[in-house]
Amino acid sequence: MKTIIEPFRIKTVEPIRVTTHAERERLLEEAGYNLFKIPADAVVVDLLTDSGTGAMSAEQWAAVMRGDESYAGSASFYRLREAVRHLFGFDEILPVHQGRAAERILFGLLGGAGRIIPGNTHFDTTRANIEATEATALDLPVPEGLDPTSEAAFKGNLDVARLERVLHESPGRVPCVVVTITNNALGGQPVSLDNLRATRRACERASVPLFLDAARFAENAYLARERDPKLRGLDIAEVARRYFDLCDGFLLSAKKDALCNTGGLLGLRDPDLLGHARSIMVVTEGFLTYGGLAGRDLDAMARGLEEATDPVYLGYRAAVTQYLAAGLDRIDVPYVHPPGLHAVYVDAGALLPQIHKQELPGQALAIELYRAGGVRSCEVGTLLRGDGHGGPELLRLAIPRRVYTQSHIDYLLEVFAEVVQRRDRIAGYRVTSADTRLRHFTACLAPAEPQSRGAQAPAAVA
Repeated sequence: MKTIIEPFRIKTVEPIRVTTHAERERLLEEAGYNLFKIPADAVVVDLLTDSGTGAMSAEQWAAVMRGDESYAGSASFYRLREAVRHLFGFDEILPVHQGRAAERILFGLLGGAGRIIPGNTHFDTTRANIEATEATALDLPVPEGLDPTSEAAFKGNLDVARLERVLHESPGRVPCVVVTITNNALGGQPVSLDNLRATRRACERASVPLFLDAARFAENAYLARERDPKLRGLDIAEVARRYFDLCDGFLLSAKKDALCNTGGLLGLRDPDLLGHARSIMVVTEGFLTYGGLAGRDLDAMARGLEEATDPVYLGYRAAVTQYLAAGLDRIDVPYVHPPGLHAVYVDAGALLPQIHKQELPGQALAIELYRAGGVRSCEVGTLLRGDGHGGPELLRLAIPRRVYTQSHIDYLLEVFAEVVQRRDRIAGYRVTSADTRLRHFTACLAPAEPQSRGAQAPAAVA
């Protein structure tokens, strides 16, 4: 059938307040043109992130009611540990309150001044936690990953030849390698199993452990099965397990593919490293069997890990992004090809060539989408990744899991069409103040040109 049918029924609804153009203009000014500072109840369609914004299933809510809130040794923890053992093959896990807590623990142990931590492309909090230890976060994407127009199947891959040079030229300085599946910073592109095997071999020759940033492990497994003929016919869970069998440990934000609103995991095979991580966790996160989470969160995570590899659900995720991408094609909006599962990444630099990288074309486009129709999205370019990052200037349209329907996507496309009609008049922005790390969360901005420009007074969709 041509119609995208959501593989769920809606049981509880949350009202959306439709704002006026005047309200949105005022809110943008008050927020310093930073969409992270816009109140959520003033957003019509919220595509800022897919992290923790999804809807839990009826079975997850039932699991919440089974939550064991014992301080130590709760039954909820053991149910979660068993789910992880079954899916990932790791015997020991540390639950944490979210993925960046796992990053802080791991890189606090492995990082340090003079050290280099290579990856396919580190995303924002990963990079920040590496750099907080004074280590260097080194991105080694394959060349096709930097080309939004390339139709290569696995643009999220790590450049193994470059990794081997780094390992050879910097002996003793590389404490680990981190591969992010999917590659969020470069368009949600998958990593192939062959590439991870080659990365594993390079790490073994250098006696360097390999870790996965596995927040979107199920979506990566789905895309790998679809694009690698050798994996067709396998269960999604089996494909995912083949990835985890290649790594020495993993970091996981449960707010993505584990379908939870909070939580995370750190999995480690090395008993000595695990022991050191436990010592840190007890001091900063909580006891080993809850890690800063309520028992009900652990149970929701255990159930979410089971639901994450459902092929019907993942096929629906793919259909949504393909539908959005097809709509963008119709109005000549360039985006990263081929579309992934958790988001469509618009090539803002190509759409707004009049705006220099230093004037933040991705942020300018995000502001216009909110101004025109109350749509919130996220820049993934110079504001987020920093000056001189070398990648394209992108705008991420992250789709929360099991939240929006086809009509919301149609509305988004209408807003885009209105913005595209006046794209030549859209001007850039400059940063007026920002924190040292993760500046995109807190920065204040101002128009790079006087507000008398035509881009500052557009017509509104709603």
